Amino acid sequence: MGPSATGGALTAAVRAVLHKTVPHYQDDPRTSAWLSAHLARLDEPLRIAVAGKVKAGKSTLLNALVGEQVAPTDAGECTQIVTWYRDGRAPRIVAFPRSGAPVALPVDRRDGALVIDLQGRSADDLDRMVVDWPSQNLRSATLIDTPGTASLSTGTSRRTVRFLHPDDDTPTEADAVIYLMRQLHASDAEFLEAFRDQGVARAASVNTVAVISRADEIGGGRPEAMISARAVASRYRTEPALRGLCQNVVAVAGLVAQTGRTLHQAEFAALRELVAGPREELDAALLTADRFTADSGPITRAAPGLEAARRRELLRRFGLFGLRLSTLLIRQGLDSPAALATELVRRSGLEDLQHVLHSQFAERRDLLKARSALLALERLLRGDPRPGAAGLVGEVERIFAGAHEFTELRLLSALRSRVVALPAGVVPEAERLLGESGAAATTRLGLPADAGPEHVRAAALDALSRWQDLAENPMTARAAADACRVLIRTCEGLLVGAEQRI
Repeated sequence: MGPSATGGALTAAVRAVLHKTVPHYQDDPRTSAWLSAHLARLDEPLRIAVAGKVKAGKSTLLNALVGEQVAPTDAGECTQIVTWYRDGRAPRIVAFPRSGAPVALPVDRRDGALVIDLQGRSADDLDRMVVDWPSQNLRSATLIDTPGTASLSTGTSRRTVRFLHPDDDTPTEADAVIYLMRQLHASDAEFLEAFRDQGVARAASVNTVAVISRADEIGGGRPEAMISARAVASRYRTEPALRGLCQNVVAVAGLVAQTGRTLHQAEFAALRELVAGPREELDAALLTADRFTADSGPITRAAPGLEAARRRELLRRFGLFGLRLSTLLIRQGLDSPAALATELVRRSGLEDLQHVLHSQFAERRDLLKARSALLALERLLRGDPRPGAAGLVGEVERIFAGAHEFTELRLLSALRSRVVALPAGVVPEAERLLGESGAAATTRLGLPADAGPEHVRAAALDALSRWQDLAENPMTARAAADACRVLIRTCEGLLVGAEQRI
């Protein structure tokens, strides 16, 4: 069985040790409910937290991922609360106070956007909100919007820190994190370092993806800005300060992605009205936000029928980069809202992020959820030991130590943080085999996605031979040889999986 196919066995082992733990805590209703919740969590979608500084664009990116405007993007009270967005049969909003029973809030949608009314409650009074929303994009992952860090309000920042770094020595409720930054600052690295779990099998770089979330600003909002942004993201991927803290860095123009996913017919019509006027006047008007929204000047000559209020709304929805890009694309022949929306999403970098989330989070769903459950269970057993339950600590440790999936995570993290050194020429292949770019056998072996089992078998044999030779080379250091043996086992698993399919 290949590495990508062993998640079921690992989940079964974790489920079994959770079931064994339950009887030892039956006298404690709160802990019993907590254990039951972790059992249910194994079957739930992956939980992905969206974190970052204030104004990093967290809610905007979340809306782009969902494909609807469900998260408020203004600076209101709602953005200061940890808010869960889950797939549900019908729209529902529930607020969970720090004390007292949950409270249902009205579901109100205006101009296509969900409006959340706290009905006089303060963010300080609420532990979280949960928004259930029928969405195919939420079926594989629950998204958790967190308040901005580095906020002027210490209470707002503390909510995110409390959620991702609980004070009571319990693990975070998130299985993975999307961390947004406008550019790399020391405080970003410090935050990611604090999030990283320490110790056995706790390689946090494998469950964190960094996003340059307002990527169009890197290129000054020019239509070709994303080219510059992708180059910066590529450079960040090799930065020592980030390699050991996150698995990938992706550039996304979040506002353009959100607008592309939620584009309205009326907005497309307004853009066409802009394009219909003199090009030089529109180009002059799009130099700054003030020129575009002015009551006189180039914009009134470019689109005399487009009122200032309507232009302000277009600016809010698209930003200058989105307006420049959209009008350019329409000039080039895109003649429908659907065609423009598709191209905006493609150029925003959102598809790159979705690919990363699929290959590095969704394909590892069982592994990441098992990891979360084991971390939580270990801390319970050590923090609140019970007679007769001592053996369960050893069982958790055996799962951590014995599951090859966790061994791969540890080695991948060690390679990325340079704790373990391999010859430079083989490091990219090692990281790929360990699942850095995805858990599928073809991805691990660098093959096309449609490669047949015969090709997978041949590639696995070839890789197995190379890593065996390196492990047996007397010039290979002991730590590197140990790493080679992990990769040998990975190749053997890929080989067995391919032979079972032939």
